[in-house]
This record gives sequence, C-alpha cells and structure tokens, in this order.
Amino acid sequence: MAKMKVVQLLGKEKVRNTEVDIPVISDNEVLVKVRAASICGTDVRMYNNGYTNVDEEHPLVLGHEIAGEIVEVGSNVNFYKSGMRVALAPNMGCGICDHCISGETHLCDNYEAFGINMPGGFAQYVRVPAKAVRQGNITLIDDAMSYEEASLIEPLSCVYNGQLIAGVIPGDTVLIIGSGPIGIMHAMLAYAKGACNVIMNDLQEGRLKDAKAILPKLITYTSENLKDMVMKETDGKGVDLCIVAAPSPQAQEESFQYMAMNGRLLFFGGLPKGREKVHLDANVLHYKQLRVFGCTRASLKSYRTSAKMVACGQLPLDKIVSNRYSIEEFEDALKNARNAVSLKNVIVFK
Repeated sequence: MAKMKVVQLLGKEKVRNTEVDIPVISDNEVLVKVRAASICGTDVRMYNNGYTNVDEEHPLVLGHEIAGEIVEVGSNVNFYKSGMRVALAPNMGCGICDHCISGETHLCDNYEAFGINMPGGFAQYVRVPAKAVRQGNITLIDDAMSYEEASLIEPLSCVYNGQLIAGVIPGDTVLIIGSGPIGIMHAMLAYAKGACNVIMNDLQEGRLKDAKAILPKLITYTSENLKDMVMKETDGKGVDLCIVAAPSPQAQEESFQYMAMNGRLLFFGGLPKGREKVHLDANVLHYKQLRVFGCTRASLKSYRTSAKMVACGQLPLDKIVSNRYSIEEFEDALKNARNAVSLKNVIVFK
C-alpha cells in the first residue's frame, strides 16, 4: 500500500517521524489531504505529560487544528467533492445523547477527536469517519483563505465558545491575562463584539510587543502592579470581563481583584496536573456579584461561525502565524511551541 508521513506520540516526551499506510475510506467516508496543521497547547501538554492509552505499541498521530483538500469521497457521500478546500472541526459526539442532540457534540461523554483519541492532522492524509461527515465536521473554506489561516479556525472556535458563555457586551473593558495566540484571538474577538478597551497582561514583554504589533489599540502591562494599572485605566471601577488565557493558578486567584461590580470571569483552558486547586475570594465573589465561567472545546456551530468571521476579514488570523515547518521539522516546531517562541507554529504540506 501507498505510504504517508506522520508524527506519532509514543508516550511522555516521545514522538517520532515515521511512515504508515494512507487510510482507505469506506463508502460513507472522506479522505482529506492535509495542507496545514498548527501546533496547539494541548499537543504540548500531551507531549510533556503523555496521554491515556498512548505508548509505543499504541501510538497516536497528533494534531487537531487541520485544513486541507478533499482528495477522495465515498460513493454514499453526496455533498462533498474531490478538490474542495476544507477545514476540519475535530470533535465528534455519539449523536444520541442529550448533549449531541442539543448541538453540543463537543460535550459528549463518549466524544472522539482528531489528534486526541483518533489519528490526527500531523499526517499527509486524514480519514474523516462517517459520523463526522454526517455531523458536519467538514467546513468549506473560502478560496482567498490560506490553509495556514484555516487551521487556526479550531482554536478560534474555542475562543468564540468561551466568549459566548461569558459574554462580551458593547462598551466593555476587558482584561486578558496571557498574550499568546489564544490571548490575541480573545482580544480580536472582544473588539469585534464591541469592547471599548482591551487590556492585555503577560509576564513576557516580547509577547506583549508581538500582540500590540497585531492590535495597536491594546493596552499592555506586565504583571508588576497590575491591579494599580487596571484601576488607573478604569477610574477605580475594575474591568467588566477578565479572561485568564494562561495555565496559571495564581493568575486565576488574583483575577478577582481586578473586577468591577457585576463583572464576569472566564477561566479559559486547563491548569497543569497537580496544580488544579485554586483559592478564590468568596467575599469578593459575593459582594461584587461576580460570575465565574469555565469553557472547553467548541461546538460545530461555533466552528462554522468562526470560519465565517475569518472569511469576511473580521478576524485576521494570518497575523498570528509566525513560523511554517515541514513535517520533517516537527520537533523544531514543537520545541518553539514548548518554549513559547513566537506565536503559532504551523506544519505545512505541499
């Protein structure tokens, strides 16, 4: 059989470049030739910590931020055609449970996802299973959109999901803690939804400079005396919405002190293993009538909406793409992602 190049996770801090058979599709499936797959913080965590049921005997092809071209369509698939440019939403539900029938397939107890518990996008080809075809995981992308930009629709959809939950109200002042790709996407979307002022905080001045180069309106501060700076910017009121877009228990704990009356807090993303417990000031929560939200993954509706916003130029994700690598250079790309060098590191295929 014909072979394709892939990157497999073998366990904690173990990956390999290798070749496997190109997937054979059934009559109800679609084969996508991957053109771009971007590295996510989740990929980094899976590499750093290992992942359940993944070892050298049971390797996993990583990658869940995927864009490419359809090259083969099963005989029972009606809409999709060879040659279509597409992006792939990674999460698939069982299609039966209450979450799935409510459109929340990403919250299914038995969910599957490319690059998480089934073969992902750091490969030359991806087989899209029948249930993903039926549920709408394949999204057509505009001809003007690059594959690299399209691969970032997935993290943007997670950002969109979080802001749907926490809400951005026109006129809001928003504080975003963390100026990596996710933090910048949060800022882009907050402005698009009507936020007047967006304050961004990070420990690394270089990352704040990168963010401000993309979004000149940003107000940026390092963590020193952040509370004083926030209160100065808001005339002592605090911010309406604080988004913690960094895997920091300390940042989550300290976020309460920046809040305005009736403020909202969004804890975006998980915390490192062993550091999941945080101490919250319940009196501030009570007397300021705060609301605290969490979020995870994204629905297919959020994914499609995010794709539309990128296609119409509302959210210029291409500015977040910093480096492009071949699949043979994956370990260099992963090293940059682990060390927070630049913004988005994308694996591209010819």
